[in-house]
Amino acid sequence: MKLYYSPGDCSLSPHIVALESGLACEMIRVDLKSHTTQSGDDFYSINPLGYVPLLALDNGQTLREGVAIIQYLADLAPDKMLMPAAGTFARYQAQAWLNFIATEIHKGFAPLFTPATPEVYKPVARQLLHRRYQWVDEQLKNSLYVMGETFSVADAYLFTTVGWASHARLDLSELSHLQAWYSRIARRPHVQAAMKAEGL
Repeated sequence: MKLYYSPGDCSLSPHIVALESGLACEMIRVDLKSHTTQSGDDFYSINPLGYVPLLALDNGQTLREGVAIIQYLADLAPDKMLMPAAGTFARYQAQAWLNFIATEIHKGFAPLFTPATPEVYKPVARQLLHRRYQWVDEQLKNSLYVMGETFSVADAYLFTTVGWASHARLDLSELSHLQAWYSRIARRPHVQAAMKAEGL
């Protein structure tokens, strides 16, 4: 398998999950400004949408969208318990978390990273994001991880978004449960390995 990524982008979460799963996965760096791979290939010829992550399987099939990719990788290594088993209620709870992170948090950063966004709107975007993280902070009050006592793909995805906060001038420092959780995730060896590999 090959995972196409860009350092610090949302592709960090599948990078973490690939390492946590113990699966053999070649990492291919993509320059999103020139849309070329590290070997000089046109990334648009690989993913016409032009963004990462993209997972390329050995049989030629490809899978787009980080939320789909991390679930796929987790299901390839069920013994790692990165995603609850299909058909269980816990599975749907995990999917609810992934959808929440994708739509309420991840996309909430878009206005803050888009140069064309009017400056007057950015404080509004930060306020909306802060409210979402306040809710997450409350959920983490009595939990080691997003899903309870076990690290999951939801932790990898949420960790990635929290890492964007400082770049977006979003102050989350007073959210003590979120900060404790973030520090706990950051100490995981595979998280550190992914961060180091991406130069973060």
